[in-house]
Amino acid sequence: MTRKKVIVLCAGLAVFILFGNLIAGESLPDTMLFKESFNDAKLKDREWYDMTRISIVGSALAGKGCIEYDWPDKNSKGTASSSMRRLFKPSGEVYIRFYLKLSKGWGWTNRNYHPHLILLLTTENSKWHGPAASHLTVYIEPVNGKLRLSTQDRQNKDMPHGLTQGPLKGGYNGKFYDSKDVFFKDDRWHCIEAHFKLNTLDIKNDRPNRDGIVRGWFDGKLVVEHTDIILRSIDFPKMKFNHFLVAPYFGPGLLPHAQKLWIDELVVDTKRIWPCP
Repeated sequence: MTRKKVIVLCAGLAVFILFGNLIAGESLPDTMLFKESFNDAKLKDREWYDMTRISIVGSALAGKGCIEYDWPDKNSKGTASSSMRRLFKPSGEVYIRFYLKLSKGWGWTNRNYHPHLILLLTTENSKWHGPAASHLTVYIEPVNGKLRLSTQDRQNKDMPHGLTQGPLKGGYNGKFYDSKDVFFKDDRWHCIEAHFKLNTLDIKNDRPNRDGIVRGWFDGKLVVEHTDIILRSIDFPKMKFNHFLVAPYFGPGLLPHAQKLWIDELVVDTKRIWPCP
């Protein structure tokens, strides 16, 4: 075997080992804020809080289990797992990766605002704050088959510099960053990644810089990218992300029929986690 082939083989083996270790939880990068494999229901022991029920099932992508969310009829609010939260070390930039599986025949609401799935809040709100009216909440969710990253800051309507995520409409505001194509169309596991970076601030000129970042990947393919986003105003010079919320939710009466979803192998980092296979 030539030296060149040996180098290529070793590099490939290193990639395989690194990805495998991240899935199995055997090796954690220093940049990692936290990870959760949902192998058991002892989530409170791993710093999760504000939950009433947890359903861990064995049909996982990796490990012993994954978390299940279940809506047994079209009017249900969900009966398997509840929403839950976890704090992490504050950071102005976060990368999130998790695996998502939707049940066979998954139906969409054909509304432009549901379902919700994963949310992040910031140090500008308390650990118990409701996500819908905050100084900043960012969302990761599948909407009508597309990957959506979105933002809102409704609580800022009375702040000196006002709202940054668009005007209020019916009491809410927000901006949507959707993939161009429909990707959620089967009942297989898919790797979802998101990247949020807060914009910098021009304190001298009393204005935000348009350099915030919103990116999303589906199975390793970049499908959402905006690098000129304003996520915060000059009112929040110390704002950082620190609050993770898992909250799959459909509005009352919007479910088309009974269905389930599963989440597994969640990682939150300050750098991009090793790309999905």
